[in-house]
Amino acid sequence: MTLLLADLPLGARALVRQLRSPADGLDAQQLQRLGELGFLPGEPVQLIRRGPGGREPLAVLVGDTMLALRLLEARCVEVTQDAEALAAA
Repeated sequence: MTLLLADLPLGARALVRQLRSPADGLDAQQLQRLGELGFLPGEPVQLIRRGPGGREPLAVLVGDTMLALRLLEARCVEVTQDAEALAAA
């Protein structure tokens, strides 16, 4: 099942599928920065916590690194919760 990192429930684990820019989203340089931070295809991610009121920032574990993302950034990370792929990661 493919969805956006911003839509994962708390504690859910997934794998990065791809980075994409929504219509009102980030430019190419900002997407490149997400890739440099570790949001690469096949990398495991987990949504750890949401900010006050369930909003931003989002605390995300990517690989072994904890990062804080804005909702706009999290909406640019497409993830998959495919059970087979998660078991292999």
